[in-house]
Amino acid sequence: MFRISTLRHLRRHYSLGQCYSLQYQSPSLTWNSSACKDVGSIAPHLRALRLGSLLSSQCRTLSVSLTLQHPDCTASRNSRSRSAQSPLDAKSNGEREQDHQGLEDFGTHAKSYSSRKVFRKTSPELQSLQFRDPEDAEEEPEVKPRAVQKNTAYWYFLQCKKLIKGDKLAEALDMFQSQMLKVERLQPEEFNYTVLIGGCGRVGYIKKAFKLYNNMKKRGLVPTDATYTALFNACAECPWKDSGLEHALRLQQELKAKNIQLNLITYHALLKTHALCSDLRACFHVLKEMVEKGHVITQETFNFLLIGCIKDKEHGFRFALQIWRQMLKLGREPDAHSYNLLLRAARDCGIGDSSLASRLLLQSEEEVAPKVTRAGQKVRGRKERTSERTIDVEALEQQIFVDAPAEPGVTELKKETLGKTLKSMTLNRKAEKNLKEQQVSSDLVPVSHIVPVESGSNLVADVGIKPPNLLDLHINNPHVVSLGSVVTPSDRLVLMGNMDGFLDKMQESGVVPDIKTLTLLAEVVEPKSQSESSLLSVLEEHKIKPDIAFFNTLVRKRSKLGDLEGAKALLPILVDRGLAPNLPTFCNLAIACRRKKDGLQLLSDMKMSGVTPNAHVYSALINSAMKRLDYVYLTEILRDMQSCQVPPNEVIIRQLEFAAQYPAKFDRYKSKNTYLEKIDGFRGYYHSWLNSMAAEESPHPWDKYRIPLKPEEEEDGEEESTASKGTR
Repeated sequence: MFRISTLRHLRRHYSLGQCYSLQYQSPSLTWNSSACKDVGSIAPHLRALRLGSLLSSQCRTLSVSLTLQHPDCTASRNSRSRSAQSPLDAKSNGEREQDHQGLEDFGTHAKSYSSRKVFRKTSPELQSLQFRDPEDAEEEPEVKPRAVQKNTAYWYFLQCKKLIKGDKLAEALDMFQSQMLKVERLQPEEFNYTVLIGGCGRVGYIKKAFKLYNNMKKRGLVPTDATYTALFNACAECPWKDSGLEHALRLQQELKAKNIQLNLITYHALLKTHALCSDLRACFHVLKEMVEKGHVITQETFNFLLIGCIKDKEHGFRFALQIWRQMLKLGREPDAHSYNLLLRAARDCGIGDSSLASRLLLQSEEEVAPKVTRAGQKVRGRKERTSERTIDVEALEQQIFVDAPAEPGVTELKKETLGKTLKSMTLNRKAEKNLKEQQVSSDLVPVSHIVPVESGSNLVADVGIKPPNLLDLHINNPHVVSLGSVVTPSDRLVLMGNMDGFLDKMQESGVVPDIKTLTLLAEVVEPKSQSESSLLSVLEEHKIKPDIAFFNTLVRKRSKLGDLEGAKALLPILVDRGLAPNLPTFCNLAIACRRKKDGLQLLSDMKMSGVTPNAHVYSALINSAMKRLDYVYLTEILRDMQSCQVPPNEVIIRQLEFAAQYPAKFDRYKSKNTYLEKIDGFRGYYHSWLNSMAAEESPHPWDKYRIPLKPEEEEDGEEESTASKGTR
């Protein structure tokens, strides 16, 4: 029996854009319909078959075959066949279909068995989305995925340490505050704060360092010795020394109130703070506390004391020599940094009173140096041993500050001790003077042989007397009575054996000089001397590669003498060494450009080399022109500065203001000065130049380390500022 469901199948296949052919065969009726495009045209035939002879008893067999044909395909495929229960009719029908289709359609019938191509899983939630109003869907809040904790506090410690090592302190602070605390909401540990405080301490960002320290205490974290060391280092490196000293004293009082014992490294950081922010006397108070706590005085301790000596520009060189001798007496071997600090003291500091320095530096060590004792140490129940030497800090302090007034808080015992020391030193000086006079009168030594040791080393060489090296622990030179006048850095270098004697002392200590040592030697050696010309040979002897700072030092030294040609002669040597001149090199050359022609030529050469002059180059040229009162030269410098759009800094404005003023006792209406004839024209041009130039704003030293605010935080900050203004 042919079912009416066949019509539904035909309609479904027709909706897929397919064509059909229908064949029917029975004993009494044969009917064929092919390529029917419309299913509606097949429907009447199906109804006729159903209502016609198909219902008669004579109908035994009904065979209907459907052939599927796609519009793009030329071959027709049989999709499905329905047969009656007669096997002979089915067999003959199958043979006809095989003749019609051919062998090439083999295996293609399975593609049309099902119209469902994709199977997808579903859920009640997805089914309910079909019946949801789109307006309600827009109002619903967006579901954010839950933040998954991926990192740990120690991972952030390593990342911040890596960023700080790469000079990216701002990125490290931003990662800690934004990513770690706000996004992942991790509980920080002590080492997270300590590494950031250490990074802030290296650059002197003292405000942020103490803010992190306070937040650390609010979270209940216990600071360690490394935390306190980093805080004291931040105080030492602070750009404003008064503020750094104030923070250091507050922290020191806090630690004493909590009875927290500091280790040697933390004491060194505190000693560095007082050496850079205070003076040598404050360093001795810290040194005394270190000795009382039982810490061993090391070579690094004396290096910080030498830094404190450099702070005193008047007596610092004498202080440094006394500290140096005490270091040698304790058996502490100096390193390269110690020798570099000595050269800095010779370059920047004076020796003070020459007579007092002669008594303190030329006397025997037993009379001057304080007593050195040995500190006992217990070793696992054994008896005390005296292997470590300690220093009498009070005696050393009295020896160094022998000519300084006593402090208001000093005790009477200290005053008596200081008076006895002064009295004994005065008696020793008189006895030594009488002894020298007796030796001179008895031996008939000419007075010309008693000469001062000063910069006139040629005079010393003429009489055959070798000057003493004050770096030695024991000085035995009866021919030297006093040091004479020691004014220049080269004079102070002579007291240390000159360049050859200084390098020999380094070799005796087993210390190899570096490029910094030779750069400092280039600054303190006598200009145009044999030592200065042999500096390059010393570089080759020690196999030291020179840098641009070394040659800049030599250029500046010759430029200060006004030797422009000699300074320019160093440029080919610089290029042969594989170096290129930089802005400091041209700035040092500008010091020697005392004429208008030389200065303008230097500016032209810089522009041809592709180097834009900066404010430091113009400041050096203005200083050279101002000393010669060359107002035409000054006007040309300002005109070139305006054409290059270089904003003036505070130093340039101060120089120009001084140049635009009349001398204090000069009256232009009563007398005439040829040097001041063109000052009025310069004053007029200077005032108009000021109106057209924008001043350079000096950047804050902490700007590059501050975390940039996000737009939301900026809006909040603006609202808070406006609210605060409203409350005021």
